[in-house]
Amino acid sequence: MTITETRPETGGVGVLLKDWRQRRRRSQLELSNESGISTRHLSFVETGRSRPSRDMVLRIADQLEVPLRERNTLLLAAGYAPAYDERTLEDDDMTAIREALDLILTGYEPFPALVVDRDWNLVQANNAVGPLIADVAPELLEPPLNVLRLSLHPDGMSSRIVNLAEWRGHLIDRLAREFAVTGSPSTMALHDELMDYPGGLSHASPDGRIAVPMRLRTDAGELSFISTVTTFGTAVDISVAELTVEAFLPADAFTAAALRGGINT
Repeated sequence: MTITETRPETGGVGVLLKDWRQRRRRSQLELSNESGISTRHLSFVETGRSRPSRDMVLRIADQLEVPLRERNTLLLAAGYAPAYDERTLEDDDMTAIREALDLILTGYEPFPALVVDRDWNLVQANNAVGPLIADVAPELLEPPLNVLRLSLHPDGMSSRIVNLAEWRGHLIDRLAREFAVTGSPSTMALHDELMDYPGGLSHASPDGRIAVPMRLRTDAGELSFISTVTTFGTAVDISVAELTVEAFLPADAFTAAALRGGINT
């Protein structure tokens, strides 16, 4: 199954705002009440009969929880300058972010943790990640290293994932949900690429479990991980807002003991 792209490729700010409203399943009446804009005015904006103010664009975007990158797109479509900057982690004023990421990643050791951007490209990882990817194809480790491609590609980790169909189902469902939130074409493309990989596809039943694990076959035995996600909740920089820290914590006592003992995977 592929994701159907419904987002308009062209159009003014009104067309884009209407698309975001429909993506969030809000009626014009609901959005007008939440944003303090009359339904008539909102209708005029969506049809292009009225040009929204900069404040109105940001107010509507906030109500619709539009990602920061796409808020800039809305502002540009309305004829205004972008509101949100996009720095790199190497910039001088990103020191606090770099230090925070180092602190988080180091704090998770000896358990694997990594930082990815919105497209799931690796930004940073702690020392515990290395053994998990030691035997994958070298070309998959070349930048930009995409961690989902690395996980599910036939030449990546997939041959060692015991519950591959279940893990694939979890990751592909997650990408589909992310596309629904962001509308990102790159997310759609990655979803469709992963769907073409072999390995089956199943959707986990709860069966009394608390989370879907990743069960990895290793020389030390079968290791089982559950993942947690951390984001910067108050970010106003695009790059920072799009960073995610993903940690893989032991799902059982054997895995915890193996990792704490420094057993190579």
